[in-house]
Order: sequence, then C-alpha cells, then structure tokens
Amino acid sequence: MAETPASSDDTSDAQTTETNCYCPLGGVMELLSRRYAMQVICVVGAIGPARYGEIAETFGEVSSSTLSTRLDELVEGGYLSREQYAEIPPRVEYELTEKGDELREKLDPLLEWADEQESCV
Repeated sequence: MAETPASSDDTSDAQTTETNCYCPLGGVMELLSRRYAMQVICVVGAIGPARYGEIAETFGEVSSSTLSTRLDELVEGGYLSREQYAEIPPRVEYELTEKGDELREKLDPLLEWADEQESCV
C-alpha cells in the first residue's frame, strides 16, 4: 500500500502545535515578570524560612506594599508557603514550596548567565 501525502489539515495541525508550544509560559511569566518576583524566590530560597523583615532587608528601598503584594501573589501561585504563628508579637514566615524550590533551581543558570553578562560590561 502506498502512503498518501500529508493533507493540508495535517500541516495546519503541526503549525498550530508549534505556535501554541509557549502557551503554558503565559501564567508563569506573567507572575515572574512582576517586579521583585524572581528575587523573592531566590532570597527566600537562600535564607530558608524567612520573616518579612529579613526579606525586606535584602531589597533596600522596595516599598512595603510592593513586597507584600509580591509575597501574597507568590503564595497564591503556590511558590511560597506562609506560616503564621499564634504569638505576640505575631510572627509570619515564608518558605519555598516544592514548586518554588524547583523554580529556584531553574533560575540558578539564568542568574549565573546574568552575572556573566554584568561582568562583560
């Protein structure tokens, strides 16, 4: 039996698959492209369970509303966990989730590359 040539429908399906391959990046990139998002992942990963003040110290002049919003978004996205302790004064700690730790590992080569680019300038 002779093979039949691919129809134009087969070609359009292949093109659709190729153009849609970046779709899963949409939500992740929307969150990670926000100011300080990747840095928060790296900082919390580096210092482990961290309180808000410890995180804020690493950024210098970041506004508290921006940092709080980013932390909330990363918790909502499943990259950070937020643990609130019933103490006085209240204590809240942030820690990477398994998903957040996996992301931090994926960011390491990007950070190394960015550091090399800064060295070249």
